[in-house]
Amino acid sequence: MRPSLCLLLLPVIACASEPPKPVYSTAETMPHDELVARHAPPGKPHHAHGGGHHGHGGPLVHRFEKAEDWAKEFDDPARDAWQKPAEVVAAMRLSPGLVVADIGAGTGYFEPHLSRAVGPSGKVLALDLEADMVRYLRERAVKEKLDNVEARQVGLSDPGLGQGTVDRVLIVDTWHHIDGRKDYAAKIKDGLKPGGLLVIVDFTMEATKGPPKEHRITPEAMIAELEAVGLKGEAIAETLPDQYIVVAKKP
Repeated sequence: MRPSLCLLLLPVIACASEPPKPVYSTAETMPHDELVARHAPPGKPHHAHGGGHHGHGGPLVHRFEKAEDWAKEFDDPARDAWQKPAEVVAAMRLSPGLVVADIGAGTGYFEPHLSRAVGPSGKVLALDLEADMVRYLRERAVKEKLDNVEARQVGLSDPGLGQGTVDRVLIVDTWHHIDGRKDYAAKIKDGLKPGGLLVIVDFTMEATKGPPKEHRITPEAMIAELEAVGLKGEAIAETLPDQYIVVAKKP
């Protein structure tokens, strides 16, 4: 999804006088303030400081337009060293034939990994709010012959999953951008098949990468948000230097 609103990760729409709404995003690969300052449109707000929630500020808002520009950051080969995509995919417990949704897919960093893991009989839904990200995802799927990847544009408050249609949902470095997370989590739960898994990767409080600390979410707070809608979550053991992984299961 695999993230962009002034209205994501992603999946952003330019705002006028009203405060911007939250965005979905994909993974930031440099200190967050530097990345936003480099890419945000001139004169547009970079952050939306909402009311406190579980000890952090409101959802973080900035735009993710111009996919080719973001691809330089999101798909930088150096990202593999800290994102550890093989470890993230292993946490998803994928097998051939499964249907996976990558919410906030961005430029498709995870799509080749997910595509191989589910095989020709499986399917990867690359979901993002930004139209240009979706355009880029579609072109990338054709170029890299990822025939089981389907890119879709989704709305701000709805991941666009049919009832009980997906086996796995992946959300990387995007959960802290989502407003109304309880309602959003409930929609993800509805989209999962019984026994399906939601896998969320986000930045630790100590990480040098990622959003400002007031916008970060602890694993404990995230698990509480998920369990409030009936998803049983746990932080799993991992070796990512800047992130944690929470896996939540639908009964």
